[in-house]
Amino acid sequence: MIIFDNVSKQYGTRKILDSISISIRPKEFVSIVGPSGAGKSTLIYTLIGAERIDNGSILVDDYKVHVMSERALQFYRRKLGIVFQDYKLLQRKNVHENIAFALEATGVHQPLIDKKVDKVLEMVGLTEVKKHFPHQLSGGEQQRVAIARALVHDPKLLIADEPTGNLDPKASNDVLNLLVKINKNGTTVLLATHNKHIVDTLKRRVIRLENGIIKSDNNKSGYDK
Repeated sequence: MIIFDNVSKQYGTRKILDSISISIRPKEFVSIVGPSGAGKSTLIYTLIGAERIDNGSILVDDYKVHVMSERALQFYRRKLGIVFQDYKLLQRKNVHENIAFALEATGVHQPLIDKKVDKVLEMVGLTEVKKHFPHQLSGGEQQRVAIARALVHDPKLLIADEPTGNLDPKASNDVLNLLVKINKNGTTVLLATHNKHIVDTLKRRVIRLENGIIKSDNNKSGYDK
């Protein structure tokens, strides 16, 4: 369960988030939409603890994100899957190594790493390119590698911040379909995007932000708002 309760964030005199209250239930697929500067990315950064809020509270299951220490936040983030617009792949590592690196950093043994990496590569449809390097992949393929890396920890929550921002329409559609597939497998998905059109066809919950305020919450998921 994710709960934003009366959350505000301000830079100088400008309110980026203005008394935001949102509840997201387990296994929901929620899109946060709005124009550039609406507060979408700031909302994501506060959720992962990369930005501190000025007022309110953020709860994710038993985690009180708004009051956690940096050390505690590092442990908390390992429980999340996080995908950004710019992929953040290591250019000198191949696909398999990029995904494995996320597990190596936490001390997982190599046989289990290989098993987990192969599993997520199959899920995102990239088994045949696991020895390729990022420069050998299309933008859509690189983003799917980033998604596979986010999934390798088996997170209950996948956060995607503008994951289709650098992609053409076909690659964008492929990524969205993959996010839907991940959600159907039981993972909560939170998607932030400035392109409302690409999520309208999902028939899932859409929250629209404008100037840091919730303008609408089109709850098509069947959950109560």
